[in-house]
Amino acid sequence: MRIAVTGATGQVATSLQERAGPKLEVVALGRPAFDLTDRGAVIAGLETARPDVIVNAAAYTAVDKAEAEEALALRVNGEGAGHVAEAAHRLGVPLLHLSTDYVFDGALDRPYREDDPTGPAGAYGRSKLAGEKEVARRCEDSLILRTAWVYSPFGANFVRTMLRLNETREEVGVVADQLGNPTSALDIADAVIAIAARVKDDSSPTLRGVFHMTGSGEATWADFAEVVFREAEARGRRLTRVKRIATSDYPTPARRPANSRLDNEKLARVYGLSLPDWRRSVAVCCARLLA
Repeated sequence: MRIAVTGATGQVATSLQERAGPKLEVVALGRPAFDLTDRGAVIAGLETARPDVIVNAAAYTAVDKAEAEEALALRVNGEGAGHVAEAAHRLGVPLLHLSTDYVFDGALDRPYREDDPTGPAGAYGRSKLAGEKEVARRCEDSLILRTAWVYSPFGANFVRTMLRLNETREEVGVVADQLGNPTSALDIADAVIAIAARVKDDSSPTLRGVFHMTGSGEATWADFAEVVFREAEARGRRLTRVKRIATSDYPTPARRPANSRLDNEKLARVYGLSLPDWRRSVAVCCARLLA
């Protein structure tokens, strides 16, 4: 099986390349040659890759910056996703499109299900929702996989930031009134490979549509940080204390959802897939980064 993944240097694309076994070839496509905003480059790049399945993991992800650059975010996350969907349709191959919890406003008092009404609170969420709509419109043979709070041994993410702060700080203030599901990009890659193998050979509509896919269990950002700092301490580093603060104590240009939790029951029911408990995956990630 050959998977073409967009966003060559991103966490998911890097994780897919690492997880590729002898029966899987991953072709990673990225800038400058492969630019989501360039329809011709997207179509040509994917035609050249000759994939069995396409994974669209490329995105504009600067959540706060998007408040001032919404037009650019929409071009990348909205129109760009549409270009990938058009290419998948032309090639006649399934598309797995990664989306986000930010398509919801975070006001619900339970984990969000796939059929709950969307209502982004910021520019980034609006751009990602536009991408979902473009994918659904342009490519029926597609899955939209919403995930959240992604981290890995690669790139810029919360775990790597906390480990960097642990080098010099005795205490760090971390938001404790936002709930979500920390999700390892390596676990996402494993699930994406399993899903891709299914949809490559099975055109059932049941396997298409919107699915939520996050790590098992929930946490606040403060909970997340505490686990990272305990893992660091267990490997001979200082124990950095977490000062639990409110969202209002750490103002940002973009409003974060108070509730980012996603319900993964549909993924388990349809695909038989459940991502590992987030604490276990954080321990694996920290072990690698601190080795």
